[in-house]
Amino acid sequence: MANLTIKDLPDALYADLKRSAAENRRSIAAQTTVILERALGHRAASEEDSFIRVQKIRERMPVYVRRKDLRSAIDEGRT
Repeated sequence: MANLTIKDLPDALYADLKRSAAENRRSIAAQTTVILERALGHRAASEEDSFIRVQKIRERMPVYVRRKDLRSAIDEGRT
């Protein structure tokens, strides 16, 4: 895997990157990779992206199944 060194990065930009990494519980290097992948169209499915996709699918579904109802149906099927 290649390494990348960025020279003369403005302090404010680094601070924003560091904050963004902390908010997403990533290292600065991992956050930089995610940002570059998104900017260049290389979509790696992040946990956040997956969650958003699931939410969109749920919004299209006519009924939302609650955990309690699902457990009840599973238990019924076992009898």
